Amino acid sequence: MTAGTRAAGFAPAVWDAAMRERVGRVSETPPNTLQFRFDGPEDAPVLILGPSLGTTWHMWDRQVPELAEQWRVFRFDLPGHGGAPAHPAGSVADLAERLLATLDGLGVQRFGYAGCALGGAIGAELALRRPDRLASLTLIAASPRFGSADEFRRRGVVVRTNGLDPIARTSPERWFTGGFAAAQPAITEWAVQMVRTTDPGCYIAACEALASFDIRAELGRIGVPTLVLVGSDDEVTGPAEARTLVAGIPDARLAVVPGASHLVPVEQPAAVTDLLVRHFSTAWSQPSFDTTSGRMAVVAPAAHRASTVPPQMSPLAEIAPAPQPEALAGRPDAYDVGIKVRREVLGDAHVDRALSQADEFSGDFQEFVTRYAWGEIWDRPGLDRRSRSCVTLTALVAGGHLEELAFHVRAALRNGLTPVEIKEVLLQAAVYCGVPAANSAFRVAQQVIREETTPHE
Repeated sequence: MTAGTRAAGFAPAVWDAAMRERVGRVSETPPNTLQFRFDGPEDAPVLILGPSLGTTWHMWDRQVPELAEQWRVFRFDLPGHGGAPAHPAGSVADLAERLLATLDGLGVQRFGYAGCALGGAIGAELALRRPDRLASLTLIAASPRFGSADEFRRRGVVVRTNGLDPIARTSPERWFTGGFAAAQPAITEWAVQMVRTTDPGCYIAACEALASFDIRAELGRIGVPTLVLVGSDDEVTGPAEARTLVAGIPDARLAVVPGASHLVPVEQPAAVTDLLVRHFSTAWSQPSFDTTSGRMAVVAPAAHRASTVPPQMSPLAEIAPAPQPEALAGRPDAYDVGIKVRREVLGDAHVDRALSQADEFSGDFQEFVTRYAWGEIWDRPGLDRRSRSCVTLTALVAGGHLEELAFHVRAALRNGLTPVEIKEVLLQAAVYCGVPAANSAFRVAQQVIREETTPHE
């Protein structure tokens, strides 16, 4: 297949028909594994392609024909995506473990990996936790931290309240350049429908996984050859995030694809395919024993060192690694636990504002609140966070603390309460705390819920 053919217009029905003609394998999926399919020779090295949030394995359809000539291509769907069983996974580590469990069941021990956005986060997690399994890595439209935790938790609130339709309708704006979306209405509609048919609970769980993902301090431990690939016009995880990855990963190179936004494998399929072929052909590594150090080393097989892609198709630039911070030793104390829980519940913006306003007079109080309220009480196992939010809302209504109530209505939404459930808490509070107190509380909560659940157009 030529580059010109791969770059041709998108036609989902044609893609599906073409892929059905290829020899593939689709899985049955227990709760701790992932839905998958294979393409390519059974005896070839395994190359895994990981999808982004809201997409299915079909986002890689244009890459598969050429990649499957050299590799046994393994694609998977995230939970609740593409008709996969809806078993939510609340962390990137959980998704990585499910992928490994799937591969273990198939007898796949070593593999190359390319992932887009959330799929890239899974790849980075694998490189950090199981480098013995990973031969080579490509991170596409990825970041060591995806925006802010507040952003993804708010997206979860919007989906819980309004369903996936508002997110689906705006997906093409985040995924593609304006000119591409206008010229390719079939892709635009495909993108909208792909998100719209995702399980909402699994989408919300994936948002939570991205909200808690942060490997900035660990990049120096990624020891496999890594290609960081990004679209030049990506406004979600763009070139700045890509350069942060390249600066932090010791053996990493950067490829910027012109005229592409976030879902670059779909928007520029030929360029991405060529870059993947070049990277995995030259950087595929296998473990060997270093007799000098007495440790396992990683070397590239000589047979895979020849470049197969013209230089103009692969704008790779090496960037020197940045110094890495020293690892923190010892178990976190209650303050460390508290600041993490406080940020997860109230949001980074609120916590940053509170801490920045602390001075010599109020600093000890902020530490007290973080250590005891958040590190000791909110982190206790006896109640889940939804229940603690219900208790907190009631207590704040009783005390007439309306400013704090606004913060905790927002927190309750992030902790999984729906607007209807918050209404019921306030109605209950009206009986036991008084109608005037509840009247003020309803006014505050109504405004917060309106702000938090209205989708951004």
